[in-house]
Amino acid sequence: MAKTIARRGLKARAVRNRLPTGIELMRDPLLNKGTAFSVAERRALGLQGLLPPRVSSQDEQVQRILEHLRGLPNDLEKYVDLNALHDRNEALFFRIVADYPDEIMPLIYTPTVGLACQRFGHIFQRPRGLFISAKDRGHIAAVLRNWPQRDVGIIVVTDGERILGLGDLGANGMGIPVGKLSLYTGCAGVAPERCLPVLLDAGTDNDALRNHPFYIGLKRKRLRGGAYDALVDEFVMAVQEVFPAALIQFEDFANTNAFRLLHKYRDRVCTFNDDIQGTAAVALAGIYSALRITGGSLAGQRILCMGAGEAATGICDLVVSALTDEGLPETEARGRCWLFDSRGLVVASRAGLAEHKLPYAHRHAQVADFVAAVEALQPTAIIGVAAVGGTFTQAVLGAMARINPRPIVFALSNPTAQAECTAEQAYRWSGGRAVFACGSPFDPVTLEGRRFVPRQGNNSYIFPGVGLGAVASGARRITNEMFLAAARALAQQVAKKDLDQGSIYPPLARIREVSAHIAAAVAEVAFERKLAAKPRPRRLLAHIRAQMYQPRYRSYV
Repeated sequence: MAKTIARRGLKARAVRNRLPTGIELMRDPLLNKGTAFSVAERRALGLQGLLPPRVSSQDEQVQRILEHLRGLPNDLEKYVDLNALHDRNEALFFRIVADYPDEIMPLIYTPTVGLACQRFGHIFQRPRGLFISAKDRGHIAAVLRNWPQRDVGIIVVTDGERILGLGDLGANGMGIPVGKLSLYTGCAGVAPERCLPVLLDAGTDNDALRNHPFYIGLKRKRLRGGAYDALVDEFVMAVQEVFPAALIQFEDFANTNAFRLLHKYRDRVCTFNDDIQGTAAVALAGIYSALRITGGSLAGQRILCMGAGEAATGICDLVVSALTDEGLPETEARGRCWLFDSRGLVVASRAGLAEHKLPYAHRHAQVADFVAAVEALQPTAIIGVAAVGGTFTQAVLGAMARINPRPIVFALSNPTAQAECTAEQAYRWSGGRAVFACGSPFDPVTLEGRRFVPRQGNNSYIFPGVGLGAVASGARRITNEMFLAAARALAQQVAKKDLDQGSIYPPLARIREVSAHIAAAVAEVAFERKLAAKPRPRRLLAHIRAQMYQPRYRSYV
């Protein structure tokens, strides 16, 4: 009799908590615990017989998943396997991401996500996020309301036109916002139910993809001009209506739209472009860290970017902001930054320059060759963000090493095939003197008895913390000052032992703590500039840590 009453009490508690039961509960990835449901939970929630009798701990589940994962033949198979885990048990998925970031992050994001997007139609199993197409014009708000969660805090949206360095992948680009939001949760503890991936399907100009039988998107050429702008504008305004507290992160839009959309919306809604601003912050943080090795000041640097698109001009803009914040006149600050594109050095005399390049088109003779540009400008740092593999040749790195005792070399393009050079090439061709960062992961390099540990200048160091800070403060806008604060906060998290082995970013094992510090710096700017909708807590960093989602199972009874 006592046992019967106890069971009834457990079931009543489950009802009060409004939990689904039985198979329905096990099919909800936010609630599912798999074999970790306790005996009491199984009795109360109608799970008896639906699971094998032995109860597993989450730690045991983690080890089982890892053993299986490590036995798979290639990274794409591992991506598919992890994606399936994400679809059935989010707490377990994010526990693995949080506990094994060095191993798992390259599988769920760069470099593997690039191949996954290319093969998206082949590996597609279950929809995640919202696909909003040109056919939804006029009722996008209704589409957003189909999302089951109401308290959305962060939306990552792409139109798939410029996926990493791979070009127009159309609707296959959904892998990018899904991957980015996985990092928001895994790296910064933004609760998964507050994250919404969105693919704006405006068509694709990739003929081979559009005509492929497995392509999942609209089989039409891309919208352009007013029709495209109307689609994006309706989406942005619909978000303000349905999810008014959400931050919108624009991701992997083509240059022709990225700058324009950022300038259009940055002062109207809470938004940023990670390719422009996130890349800039992680690069600036790397420069600050590198200066602790090379000596000197930011004002004493001359930076030459291989590339003149979103990432390059974003880096230059944030460097200029940092220099003016340190007291340098803006004109002088801009003169420290140079761009090199497919036509050569960007100079004032060149006709037909895109608007975003004009601030960095300086007076100089035209130079068509990158080695010649290095010799002519004598930069202290070269930053590769053009997604053209192998452009930092032995001649380039040799020239940098002749000019500088400790040349700063950032090969930030990804995936790996687009890297400007490998870590081994950077160290070997500079005689072990390069201060190096990469966009894709490379193994440690041993040269003449010294071991170098390169680390990724990956946006995952920046955007999760920025988003967490925005959510924690209720930021109404994301400003350039916030990214400057984020860059400085990241650089402060680099220890001397990191620098001693050539690492200018902290280890990924510390990414959640790093993100908390970045979030606090971003939130502080929001509070100081009166851009926060929430009151400032007395102990900001402790408050932010307390807000972070922990991927541990909770008891349901």
